[in-house]
Amino acid sequence: MEDEDIDLSDIPEVTEEQMKQALLRVGGKPVERGQQRVDLLLDPLIVEYFKAKAGEQGYQVLINQALAEYILTETVHLSVAKVNKILPD
Repeated sequence: MEDEDIDLSDIPEVTEEQMKQALLRVGGKPVERGQQRVDLLLDPLIVEYFKAKAGEQGYQVLINQALAEYILTETVHLSVAKVNKILPD
């Protein structure tokens, strides 16, 4: 079955307001929203790469976005792997 073949008419879209009220969890533990200051040692190559890419945005913002994207990608990858383990071809 392809994604476009799935009938989602009885499943409402999640709104931005609902997402703002959602409780975030990692490993089953609640995680607060916002940002947390940390001290982090990075290789100079990494810092210079992100500084070169950042422009006006700020390299720390790009590093945060890259880490968030990695987590989301890894989570999806792990979820697919679990499904494939449960439902092999």
